[in-house]
Amino acid sequence: MIILPAIDLYDGQVVRLRQGKLEEKQVYSNDALAFARCWEEEGGNCLHVVDLNAAFTGEQKNLHIIKRLVGSLNIPVQVGGGVRSVAAAAALLDAGAVRVVAGTKAVQDPEFVPTLTEKFGGAQVAVSVDVRDSMVAVKGWAETTSLHALDFVRRLDHQGVGTLIFTDIATDGMLSGPNIPELVEVLRNFRGQVISSGGIASIEDVRSLASLPGLYGVIIGRAIFDGTIDLGEAVAAAAVASAARGAVG
Repeated sequence: MIILPAIDLYDGQVVRLRQGKLEEKQVYSNDALAFARCWEEEGGNCLHVVDLNAAFTGEQKNLHIIKRLVGSLNIPVQVGGGVRSVAAAAALLDAGAVRVVAGTKAVQDPEFVPTLTEKFGGAQVAVSVDVRDSMVAVKGWAETTSLHALDFVRRLDHQGVGTLIFTDIATDGMLSGPNIPELVEVLRNFRGQVISSGGIASIEDVRSLASLPGLYGVIIGRAIFDGTIDLGEAVAAAAVASAARGAVG
């Protein structure tokens, strides 16, 4: 299992939100590259970047920062936020992102994901499944739909998506631990790579997730910013737990 440190960008600043709420924004820095280099040095396997401006408005205001991150790091960078058109996805991939993460548009338009996978290939397309009370949320988590999470997961599986990012909104930014039971159901219904996001608060959370058969990765955000988890320790713990899982299997 890999560890993906997360950087959320808003107006060029590194920020974190609580449960996706912009009014509960905490600013950490004006220098995203400094954080990214630190995460790389500490062993982060892939950088997860969210353009919050694009997520809320559709405008890719942080593209220049994303290009700088990709050009300065040796680890891959995946980017989400506001991927609601082929052009938006292409801009991020042209900037060097290893994959783009679609969200709202993938929910609202059933033909959007097949269009992306046909043009760019399933390996470069990820979809964020953001869930509130088992229902999919969109538009920066501002709206909850009537689409059940597992129905959406099965749809994405049939559409050839390479990677799925599962976020339980109730746990995001709360340091309360991940929603493992729902994550297990996602793993049972999706054949591609599954990444867990939200709620990681301790090394024990990392070990618990790494013990889940089939889980590809874990995104960690606030816990490494606030120091409740040491990134290097998390990477090592994930490697050990994954190796033990493999030995048992």
